Amino acid sequence: MIGLDFSVVFERWDMILQGMYLTMQLTVVATACGFILGTFCAIGKRGKIVWLRKVCSFYIEAIRNTPLLVQIFLVYFGLSNMGLSLQAITVSMAALTINVGAYSAEIMRAGFDSIEKGQLEAAETLGLTRRQVYWHVILKQALERVYPALTSQFVLLMLASSICSQISAEELTAVANFIQSDTYRPFETYIVVGILYVFLSILLRLVFWILGLVIFPRRRNLQAFI
Repeated sequence: MIGLDFSVVFERWDMILQGMYLTMQLTVVATACGFILGTFCAIGKRGKIVWLRKVCSFYIEAIRNTPLLVQIFLVYFGLSNMGLSLQAITVSMAALTINVGAYSAEIMRAGFDSIEKGQLEAAETLGLTRRQVYWHVILKQALERVYPALTSQFVLLMLASSICSQISAEELTAVANFIQSDTYRPFETYIVVGILYVFLSILLRLVFWILGLVIFPRRRNLQAFI
């Protein structure tokens, strides 16, 4: 039996750190842009404009019922066919944003639907426009209610970013693929990378937990009460 040798992996620690950085960069950009995209799609799907509702519904269903890898290839080769030569990391950000936007849209829609109709009627009675109703009445309450589901989706997005290695985006999994092919130590390499993904998942959840305490005062009060 051949013994484990992690030294060949740790010798390339600078590459691993760079891969972790790109993974987090993909996650942060796609999370922010995807949340904004998803929120607007959720609003559009609940709106009164028929064609906009149909476009948002088609986008959400199309993305949620196709594999992420297929979506990445469609964006990657689609942009190439249009004559746009973009870096793999940029294409990956676009594909991940499109993907998480659809899932965020359904989560936010559920949050919007959970708001009591009495609050909406009261806001309309006060003369608030539809935009003001969403901004001052609906958005923050809905976000607070679906925040745990959103954070879980964003952590899953970070893990799913490993698929971007298929278009040579040099995130953590792509770096691991290079190291194992260079060292012939796949088992040790993927043990280290697996542990790092667990670390990044825990780190993200911690960041989102702290962010939730900052955004939602009631969560801070509840934590203090507990």
